Amino acid sequence: MARFSHDRPYEYGWQGPGLETLSLALMQSGIPVYDPDRLDQRDARRIEWLASVVERVVIPYHRAEVSGLERIPRGPGLYVGNHSGGLLPVDTFIFASAVFRSRGIEDVPFGLAHDLAVELPILNQILVPLGAVRARVTHAQSLLDLGQKVLVYPGGDIETFRPFRERNRIKFGNRRGYIRLALRSKVPIVPVVATGPHGTLLVVDDLPWLASLLGTDRSLRITRWPLTLSMPWGLTLGPLPPHFPPPVRIRIEILEPVVFSPWGTEAALDEAYVAACGQRIEGMMQRALDHLRVRE
Repeated sequence: MARFSHDRPYEYGWQGPGLETLSLALMQSGIPVYDPDRLDQRDARRIEWLASVVERVVIPYHRAEVSGLERIPRGPGLYVGNHSGGLLPVDTFIFASAVFRSRGIEDVPFGLAHDLAVELPILNQILVPLGAVRARVTHAQSLLDLGQKVLVYPGGDIETFRPFRERNRIKFGNRRGYIRLALRSKVPIVPVVATGPHGTLLVVDDLPWLASLLGTDRSLRITRWPLTLSMPWGLTLGPLPPHFPPPVRIRIEILEPVVFSPWGTEAALDEAYVAACGQRIEGMMQRALDHLRVRE
C-alpha cells in the first residue's frame, strides 16, 4: 500500500519497455493483466477465497486478533493504518478478511497501492482483483463518492521501512493528504492500528540518503533503500521480494471513527487546521499502539 502521489496519466512506474513487453506476453498467453487505474475490477469471490485462506492458515500462524469491528460505520469512510513489515502486508490481509467475515463486502476497503505493487506481474494478478488500485487522490475520491471504503497507509515507505528500533512508532512523516481527502469528501476517518507485523523482518536502517543517491525517490517514488535481515533472503540491501515471516503475534484494533467539524473544501485548504487534525489522528493511533504493545 502507499501514500498519495501527484495525479498523472496511466504509465508504468519506471522508464523502459521491459514491463510493457512482459505484460503483452502475459496477455498473449491468456493471463489477464489488470489496469490499476480502473475501479471496477474487485472480485468478491477472490476476497472470499482470501478470507478462507487467512482464517485457516494466517490467523492461527500469527495468533492474530482483530478487535473493534463493531466500531466500523456504515457508508463511505477512510481507513487509516500504520504500515509495517516491508513488502509483505500480512496485517492488511488479516484486517480485510476479518471485515469481510464480520461486516460483508460493503465494508471491505479498496486499497491504495504503490505503482509497483499493482503493475508488477503476479502482484498485479493477485492484488488488483482483491481491490488494490493505484494510489491517486482522484481514485480515492471517486471511490468515496461511490459510497465505498478506502484504505490508506499515509506513512508509505517511510513507515514500512522504518528501522526495527522504531517499530512501536506511528511514523507518517507529516503526510496529510489523507486528512485533506477526508475533509473534502466529508467522510469519517477510521483508524486501524496493528502491532507485530514489523517483527516479521528486521530493518537495520532505512538509508534515505542511499535512495536519494540512487534516484529512486524520483524514478520510483521510493524514498528509503533499507538494509534488512529476513528469511530466506538474509541480509539484503534495498526493497526485497516478500519474505517468509516468523510466527510473530499480530494484534489489530479498529478505533472509533473520527468525524471532523468543520469539514469541506474550505477546511481542507486550511493548513493549520489540517495539521491539527493530523496530529489528533496520529496521537490516537500512537496511544492505541502503546496499549497493544503493553499486552504483548
